[in-house]
Amino acid sequence: MTTTGYVHGYSRHETRRLGDQADTLARLLHADTVFAPGSRVLEVGCGVGAQTVHLVTGSPGAQVVAVDVSANSLARARARVAAQAPWARVDWIRADLFDLPFADAEFDHVFVCFVLEHLQDPEAALAALTRVLRPGGTVTVVEGDHASAFFHPDSARARAVVAHQIRLQADAGGDALVGRRLQPLLTAAGYRDVVVSPRTVYADRTRPELVEGFTRATFIAMVASVGDEAVAAGLTTRAEWDRGIEDLNRSAEDGGTFHYTFFKARAVRPAAPHTRGARST
Repeated sequence: MTTTGYVHGYSRHETRRLGDQADTLARLLHADTVFAPGSRVLEVGCGVGAQTVHLVTGSPGAQVVAVDVSANSLARARARVAAQAPWARVDWIRADLFDLPFADAEFDHVFVCFVLEHLQDPEAALAALTRVLRPGGTVTVVEGDHASAFFHPDSARARAVVAHQIRLQADAGGDALVGRRLQPLLTAAGYRDVVVSPRTVYADRTRPELVEGFTRATFIAMVASVGDEAVAAGLTTRAEWDRGIEDLNRSAEDGGTFHYTFFKARAVRPAAPHTRGARST
């Protein structure tokens, strides 16, 4: 088992944050995520269904199967999709990524969004998914990179709280910087034709929907949520943490700017199955 604890928690606040993130970034991340009618698509680690809504909206004719290890998250996902895309037919399955209850080559496409950052061994996870993906089928992976965040006004205290969040995720076995690793991870896992594209978010007062939906409700909310853990771990004091969050919030005010980069990868499963650790020729 190589999953980690979910560093952001499972609160209703986190559910709302994930929804804000997905809705705000839908066009940026998923406008080109389109699967043919009748194709079988496996969404791995669907969580509360924040991305599932946009997956079924962009590919209404696809047969989507959504998997997550958390029964509570699956219940929230089912409710979200029923409310926002009531016409969609999704099969909801509780299962671990490393023990999927599907036949070999059962799916035409696999979709993985904001999952690898929480895994101790993302390469092993990607390799494991080749079993259920048909030869010639595709995998789509979306991940962020928290170290890509920069902002104005710049602040050492704000940069410190972001660094503490990255550290806490690493201590939990994850990698908040995994976006920059997608190409080598997919290649090592045995996929071919790997193409990675950066997806940049830039927000200032002329883009109020991004300031509110991403800078405030997604990124700052994510960092702020781990304050207690950062203090408990001795990474900072409460006063230092609060000043860092205060400085970070200035990037969402008039005169502030915020930048972040996501990475989206698409790759193909080759005809021959991949054996992890085997030499490629």
